Amino acid sequence: MSAASEGPTAAADLVRPAVTDSDPEASRRTGTEVTRAVEAGASFRSAFASAPLAMAVVDRDGLVVTANDNFTALFGTAARPPAGQVAAELVDLTSDGRTWHAYREVLRGRRARLRCTRRVKHPDGHAMWVQVTVAPLHEGFQGVLLSVADISARRELQARLRHLQMHDPVTRLPNRTLFFERLTAALESEPEERGSTGRIGLCYLDLDGFKAINDTLGHRVGDRLLAAVAERLTRCADEAGFARAGAPLVARLGGDEFALLVEDSTGTEQLADLAESVLRALRAPFDLSGRRLSVTASVGVVERLAADTTATGLMQAADTTLYWAKADGKDRWTLFDPERNAHRMTRQALASTLRPGIERGEFRLEYQPLVGMADGRLRGVEALVRWDHPQFGILTPNRFIGLAEEDGAIVPLGRWVLATACRQARRWQLEHPAEEPLFVSVNVAVRQVWDSDLVADVDRVLGETGLAPELLQIELTESAVMGSAGRPLQVLQALSAMGVRIAIDDFGTGYSNLAYLSRLPVDVLKLDGSFVRGFQYEGEGAPPNPADEVVVEAMIQLAHRLGLTVTAECVETPAQAERLRRIGCDTGQGWLYSRPVAPDRISGLRAGTSYAVGKS
Repeated sequence: MSAASEGPTAAADLVRPAVTDSDPEASRRTGTEVTRAVEAGASFRSAFASAPLAMAVVDRDGLVVTANDNFTALFGTAARPPAGQVAAELVDLTSDGRTWHAYREVLRGRRARLRCTRRVKHPDGHAMWVQVTVAPLHEGFQGVLLSVADISARRELQARLRHLQMHDPVTRLPNRTLFFERLTAALESEPEERGSTGRIGLCYLDLDGFKAINDTLGHRVGDRLLAAVAERLTRCADEAGFARAGAPLVARLGGDEFALLVEDSTGTEQLADLAESVLRALRAPFDLSGRRLSVTASVGVVERLAADTTATGLMQAADTTLYWAKADGKDRWTLFDPERNAHRMTRQALASTLRPGIERGEFRLEYQPLVGMADGRLRGVEALVRWDHPQFGILTPNRFIGLAEEDGAIVPLGRWVLATACRQARRWQLEHPAEEPLFVSVNVAVRQVWDSDLVADVDRVLGETGLAPELLQIELTESAVMGSAGRPLQVLQALSAMGVRIAIDDFGTGYSNLAYLSRLPVDVLKLDGSFVRGFQYEGEGAPPNPADEVVVEAMIQLAHRLGLTVTAECVETPAQAERLRRIGCDTGQGWLYSRPVAPDRISGLRAGTSYAVGKS
């Protein structure tokens, strides 16, 4: 007897309706229905027995009523056939609450169908994946039909395809997709699920100079090097995971970028140790089929509470820190520093608002006096730009001039400074017609010389303001002036021919060709403040150093022999001013006389001596 006819009730018996003798017509109809039911039962039993799927009929109580041979082969034994057993236990429908609830709803007739995938154990001991379908029998049949399809081969194929999709073909490491899948899961899991510290760490690295290896030796050698690097990183991860809950995940994110993800990290020390071991492992030369290659890496290290970050935030921090490691000299690891990152973010914010700030009029000028050393009289002023930033407050030039030079905003900003300073100098001249007019000194960046027509800009501004050319002084740094040729030299010559004075700022900090200096149209040397600050002063606890004075005096004498005047920057004490006056310095600038002030303050300083200016 086949399995289809075994059990407490045959399949056909499940559909046999009740018959009454009280109504002949009803009896006739019932007889017809019985005949049809018997025929249907016979068809069902035949299909049930010969079906290629493992199938069983389950009653409303969830017990197997009858099963076909395939079902018996999967879930029964000679000692214990499936009939009479709890169907849900045979196909593991009780392992999660959602599936178990849905199954009971089908048994009660409240749900039409259930389909799910389960991993079950075959009687011979091996595990297999099956797709379980539970559906009510045809109307008039009692119970539900349970069918089971073996999908182990399909699952295995899917697993192989997923592995190929989620792993890098060169290094066989998890790729970017799998890495972010694991990272996201780690961040979303609850601390108690991790076991756990509630923290996460990441070492994000790339190889120093890998592009040169690829370009010179070819991609085949480059790929073999990447595979060898992956092996060493995996070894480092395995060693780091020894005696811990698990090894860090090593992934190739693309190109020569790799990541080591540490779930449930114990702190920055653990990540630092891992980064150090990675650097040591990679410093050892690689032997690739007789070719010996050396490579180093730069590593960005981030470690933080998992609850306080996102996958995007963690990767942004790691990428920033990797950039710092590169900028700091390569072949090293760098730990994420929130303060340093805040500075970088501020820099980016300034860069993005610089040009709009110029258009909105957020910049203003302050002026610092330039005082004659011999008589202490105010001779001129240097115009110094300030940015009244709506978010960061008053910013000095060192916070934004470099950014302006990088993106070219220095050109419109420089034009505004030039025009504003010249208008102010002319206003002072008109307000004090009986006094010697003050000259105004304006700083000019090299990019202004190259990216704009500086000569035309100066000529236009002088014409619009009515300021005499000799009352305008243009300052360029020593590195920008020395060795000038082509356009820069032509610009200097044209400005000098107009009568504009040319000053070399921060003189003495570069590598000046003094013979070449005599052939440049330069009028003023501004000694860098380091020379003045380097003086030792009598009465300040240390004897004076004659060498400092000798160097400064020699530069002043050289400048005078070339027909140039000298301005000393950063004059802060009367002792400094006296020594500079004694060795022949022409003009002084510094806090002894005044800090940079608003334009209306300059008028009050015009009549003072050096002592009076210093006290203002």
